[in-house]
Amino acid sequence: MSKSIKIHFLGASGTVTGSKYLIETPEKNLMIDCGMFQGIKKLRELNWQQLPVKASTVDLVLLTHGHLDHSGFLPRLVKMGFNGSIWGTAPTLDIAEIILRDSAKIQEEDAERANKDGYSKHDPAEPLYNTDDAEKAISRFQKREEAEWIAVDNNTRVRFQYNGHIIGATFIEIDIYGKRFVFSGDIGRPNDALLRAPKKPKSADILFIESTYGNRKHIEEDTLGKLKQLIDETIQKGGTLIIPSFAVERAQLLMYLIWQLHKKNLIPASLPVILDSPMGARALSTFNKYPEWHKLTEKDSADMKDRVHIVESFKETWKIIDDSRPKVIIAGSGMVTGGRVLTYLQKYIGREETTVLLAGFQAEGTRGRQLLDGAEEIKFYGKYHQVKACIDILHGLSAHADQTELLDWVSDIKKMPEHVLLIHGEPQSLDMMRVKLKDTYNWSAHIPELYEIADIQL
Repeated sequence: MSKSIKIHFLGASGTVTGSKYLIETPEKNLMIDCGMFQGIKKLRELNWQQLPVKASTVDLVLLTHGHLDHSGFLPRLVKMGFNGSIWGTAPTLDIAEIILRDSAKIQEEDAERANKDGYSKHDPAEPLYNTDDAEKAISRFQKREEAEWIAVDNNTRVRFQYNGHIIGATFIEIDIYGKRFVFSGDIGRPNDALLRAPKKPKSADILFIESTYGNRKHIEEDTLGKLKQLIDETIQKGGTLIIPSFAVERAQLLMYLIWQLHKKNLIPASLPVILDSPMGARALSTFNKYPEWHKLTEKDSADMKDRVHIVESFKETWKIIDDSRPKVIIAGSGMVTGGRVLTYLQKYIGREETTVLLAGFQAEGTRGRQLLDGAEEIKFYGKYHQVKACIDILHGLSAHADQTELLDWVSDIKKMPEHVLLIHGEPQSLDMMRVKLKDTYNWSAHIPELYEIADIQL
């Protein structure tokens, strides 16, 4: 009697955020990633809806890495009735722990602010989940080794494989009844300043591959040179350089680059460089805790940290805002969707001497994308703020593989997969990646829609 496996595409299908995939096997139901939707309102509203599958039927969650769009829905899943375990590498679960606590706190604060200022249509405004919900999810974390096969049951085993991107990130191989399912997660870059090159899968019967940059190659630029130029211009204008940053990997990479400029005496030693991201500061400690996962030496980490002032409290944020000296501020969040960066932008975005430097992918519907697209005003905290600041972007810092690197990542798979499924991309990127896979390897790829169910015969 033949067996079948159902795959439910519960997120990051036809879009970049909300990664969630459920594999329904005869014995177990495995969810790969459990991310929050971000970006346009239509996507964010999906976070509030019930899933088309019962959370109580999910036996195990496997995390590729800790980013919010891959782990941020976990407290909601637990709230919906999930009662299983959550597996990931040690640094992934440490990062996810930081991110979930921070996400819960931000949502609580946003709801409190909305109720106080009366700008929400909901009465009262409520958080998607709270700190207690986050702690219940974190209590289910179980750390697993990288590169080792782990049995789930008699017919299923999983393996986490180093994938660059951020500390702890992996792609996940799952063998079910002899069929190999490979979930790419987010694929890192081969020449990252902080992380080693991603491993490559050797075989895949069913391949799920991210396509964030499936339609483009990253622009080659002198990242250090551009950063120095913008810092010089900021000093000359007597302004402030604000860099909205993802707290994990990006904030640490920016610190590293600024430290490099400092070591080479290319920026003044007196220039204040500030990291105002509690989550970014905690993520830095994860780098120190897991030296085998990155390239930095212990001394490099210490010296880099010494060059940057790390903000300890929100009260200190306001002191920094009132300081009129030229300065560099690195603050979350990377797509300007929330976090401390909004507090700075509230005061600085209307000033011509301010530069806002975007340092990563800006999803559709985010304030970061609006700024990148030339918006004359952006809305946050219930008000519109005029944009007079200079808006720029560093192209060389992406933690995602580009089209060429994605094609190379699958180059060791000699036998054509039975199914290639393109996920985690916007429509144009997904379609271009589909064409390139056909042209390069003669692989036919499918682009699943949200809530589609695929039936795989074993």
